[in-house]
Amino acid sequence: MTSDRWPGYVYGEGEEPDYRFSLANERTFLAWLRTTLALLAAGVAVDVIDIGAPAAMTTGLAAMLLALGALCPLLAFLRWAMAERAMRREEPLPSLGVSAAVITGVVLVAAAALAVVVAGG
Repeated sequence: MTSDRWPGYVYGEGEEPDYRFSLANERTFLAWLRTTLALLAAGVAVDVIDIGAPAAMTTGLAAMLLALGALCPLLAFLRWAMAERAMRREEPLPSLGVSAAVITGVVLVAAAALAVVVAGG
């Protein structure tokens, strides 16, 4: 089955799934994009607001949050595409457990660093 819809590697095979599942997949994609916006806002806030930490630490923390915010849309698209393709092929949904664990770990490290700075200051 061929399709003119983009991306072709997602829509080019399998059967059209129930639209409710596709819409749920899109909502998850949008949740990842909201996370992206939150990470970018946090990175900018850490860099702009004086939290009493050394400049190198705030710059590093801001860079880490901004880099993660830049990576999230790519992961969001990959997760959406893999899930949509699996639904079309009637296969089990794939997992992005490692990337979700990395994002969670980086955010926890950033939060811990921020908490140490604020508690110490």
